[in-house]
Amino acid sequence: MRSVFFVVLCAVVTAVVLFSGETRTAEAVTCNPIELSPCLPAFVLPVRPTAVCCRKLHEQQPCLCEYMSDPVIGPYLKSPKAKRIASYCKVPWPQC
Repeated sequence: MRSVFFVVLCAVVTAVVLFSGETRTAEAVTCNPIELSPCLPAFVLPVRPTAVCCRKLHEQQPCLCEYMSDPVIGPYLKSPKAKRIASYCKVPWPQC
């Protein structure tokens, strides 16, 4: 009986130690420029970015410098319109 109590106590203490404090884990971002496709209308038409566009822009923010070096996507992201879209979405623009 005493050994069962000791095992349960160890399990509880271990759980408290593991789950106490901040338990955030960094989620890896998969850099895929296709994820920004909901923003395309805001780039080519005089429309505001949608909520989906802003969410995707936030998700892909760590990838923006990589995208800017791409010869196909880079010109779009280096345009003043891209900075306006990011500003509207409250996404800090990277200094690459």
